[in-house]
Amino acid sequence: MFKRRRFKHKLTLQDRLSAWVKQVQADAAKLPAGPERDALLKKARQADVANHLHDWAGSPGLRPPK
Repeated sequence: MFKRRRFKHKLTLQDRLSAWVKQVQADAAKLPAGPERDALLKKARQADVANHLHDWAGSPGLRPPK
């Protein structure tokens, strides 16, 4: 059986996603308007929404009553 290679990330998934979104948006700004730029911006928007959903799901307003 294969053993999985594991390593600890220094940043959280949300931090890595935020950094990736900024990088992709900067890359998209350098491209001319077209389908490639639109695809990059769409992926960046999806990652940003995923980050916001994670924050929303962990918000104190969604905790079950004690």
